[in-house]
Amino acid sequence: MAGVEAGIDREASPTRATVLLAGTAGVLYLADQVTKALVAANLDLGERVDVIGDVVQLWHLRNTGASFSILPGALWLFVPVTIVAVAMVAYFHVQFRQRGPWIHIILGAILAGALGNLTDRLRLGYVVDFVSVGIGDLRWPAFNVADPSLVIGIGALVLYLTFADARGRRDEPAA
Repeated sequence: MAGVEAGIDREASPTRATVLLAGTAGVLYLADQVTKALVAANLDLGERVDVIGDVVQLWHLRNTGASFSILPGALWLFVPVTIVAVAMVAYFHVQFRQRGPWIHIILGAILAGALGNLTDRLRLGYVVDFVSVGIGDLRWPAFNVADPSLVIGIGALVLYLTFADARGRRDEPAA
């Protein structure tokens, strides 16, 4: 039986795939928006609070650029790029709707990250960043919940398409 291994169905039904994508996206999007709102309500702009010594801090910042604050103020670029990203998530979701659950969880994470930061850009004109990791003045650029959702999701998608999808093509009979 294709897709059945040790009694576990590895393929997702189209409905299950959509629930996984929407559920993952919903949980991560909500976590992103709630944490940003809590930081904005409880920390003054620029205020830092140590969480784990000075290694992990909450630091209320506004980012008008992309990752690492590049291209500040380029809202005209970020909105269309996000729309393309959302369209690509929808395309992959439809193309892979019969695949196992992980691809839909990955796509949900990407969708949440893209929509979380888009919401800030459209509503506020900037993205609220607040997690700062580093030692002293040597720090990674501040980020929020949407950022790792997007970055880890894209990395996982690349790995999936490179390895899992390639393995699936090798198992198919030649046409």
